[in-house]
Amino acid sequence: MANRPRPLSPHLQVYRWQIQMATSILHRATGIILAVGALIIAGGLLALMMGPESWSCFTTHASAWYGKVILFGWSWCFAYHLCNGIRHIVQDFAIGYAKPTFIRSSWISVIASLVITAAIWAYVCMGAAA
Repeated sequence: MANRPRPLSPHLQVYRWQIQMATSILHRATGIILAVGALIIAGGLLALMMGPESWSCFTTHASAWYGKVILFGWSWCFAYHLCNGIRHIVQDFAIGYAKPTFIRSSWISVIASLVITAAIWAYVCMGAAA
């Protein structure tokens, strides 16, 4: 059998980054982060079930600076995945496939996720959640 060189597919270095590319990658990454966050929530529920000492240890870590960073990041991932998931559902009905509409909806999902995250954390930081 002849040993012919196979054609190489273009790599990321060939393509110019576009919002559609970024939103697709972010949707997958945020899904993975949400799964890890679900494990952390399950750990918190286990700590709550195990008694006050375990719950106190969990809340100490959750209220530390790194715990707040994790909670902030997880809440943004949740908001982004939600907004982009709604965008995908709309596209499942064959709406928004034109290139300008697709780009606009990509930016809307990113901006809406930032607004939702800011609203959630403004509510939490104002102490209304306590």
